[in-house]
Amino acid sequence: MDIRQLSYFVAIAEERQITAAARRLHISQPPLSYELASLERELGVKLVEREPRGVALTEAGKLLYQRATEILALTNATRHEVEGFGKGERGVLSVGLISSSGGQVPGSELARLTQAYPEVRLELHEANTYQLLELLDRGVVEVAVVRTPFPREGLECRYLGPEPMVALASESYPCGDRTGVAALEDLAGVPLVVYRRFEQIVRDAFAERELDLVLACVCDDARTTCVWSRAGFGVGLVPSTILPAMNAEGLVPKRLEENALTTRIAVVWREGRHLSPLAERFIELFGGSKLPA
Repeated sequence: MDIRQLSYFVAIAEERQITAAARRLHISQPPLSYELASLERELGVKLVEREPRGVALTEAGKLLYQRATEILALTNATRHEVEGFGKGERGVLSVGLISSSGGQVPGSELARLTQAYPEVRLELHEANTYQLLELLDRGVVEVAVVRTPFPREGLECRYLGPEPMVALASESYPCGDRTGVAALEDLAGVPLVVYRRFEQIVRDAFAERELDLVLACVCDDARTTCVWSRAGFGVGLVPSTILPAMNAEGLVPKRLEENALTTRIAVVWREGRHLSPLAERFIELFGGSKLPA
């Protein structure tokens, strides 16, 4: 007894006529009659009684019909479920995420993933870039959303566009006289609140210009930068796209005219490692380019 035989028997049971069941199955009548007789011989019972206008199910036939419809339904559901996994339409995807990606990830494109495929679930692991790269190495996450700079060796990367750093100015630290824009010179000697990931590139930029750098606070989360800037500890430096995801009330963002402090968001995965269709779909919807411009 196999799936094909069960599907043939269900057609006979529902059509109540072998000729009609054969038309439904797009086969001729003799093979269908042969399969029914083979099934009865294998099970050792009569499944149908021949009548003048068709067939009627025996008690054994009624039991088999009930079980066969359940088996066929489960088979179809299993097929769709496995095909869904293979096409990235369902399942669980583990994604690493940095705090400073909040303004760009998730975006409207990524939102389409769960809107179009409600049986997809994302498991987010939030950490800093280097912690996420470690999770990637260990296989805890399949893809990670990180920010430059980071070591690219052994990674496949796709980048979003470059974004400038912004200075979160306040009444205590106005950060120059211009509206919406500040130069690095405007920050010389001013207490700064800096996300630890950017500490070295900030130090390098100030050193190259021979400007006085004052680090009032170094933290591990871009959102913390905003909180401590609001509390009056100094001027916060954060990527521009995170602002929509932060409470910057009382602070005035000013774009920094300093190319050295430009960063990019990137989605990364391990080079040569097989990606699930779900991860491939995530990367596709992330967009961006393979290499920085």
